[in-house]
Amino acid sequence: MSIKTERLANVLHREISDIFIREVKNEDLKFLTITKVVLSSDLSYAKIYFTSLNDNKDEILKTLNGSTKNFIRSELMNRKVEMRNIPELSFVYDDSIEYGNNIERIINELHEEK
Repeated sequence: MSIKTERLANVLHREISDIFIREVKNEDLKFLTITKVVLSSDLSYAKIYFTSLNDNKDEILKTLNGSTKNFIRSELMNRKVEMRNIPELSFVYDDSIEYGNNIERIINELHEEK
């Protein structure tokens, strides 16, 4: 990832997080955390990785990739983010935290066996 792409990904990360805090009214999305934004090299596509405290991940993912992504994209346009074109957004659940917790649990079990 180039420096420009990385900088723009950080700008999108900050702005999208702020939109979820201030603008989104859906209570299920209030406990959502944006973990990472990955931009394509031509800046036309962005994958937004997130985690949530709610257990209904599939429902949240369906909501985010439905009408919510269009709302967020329009909010980004209204905020005049320093990009010529706002990329197409796609939300992906980030399971790295669960994966890390699972590895930690396994390590703890191995230490308890000794």
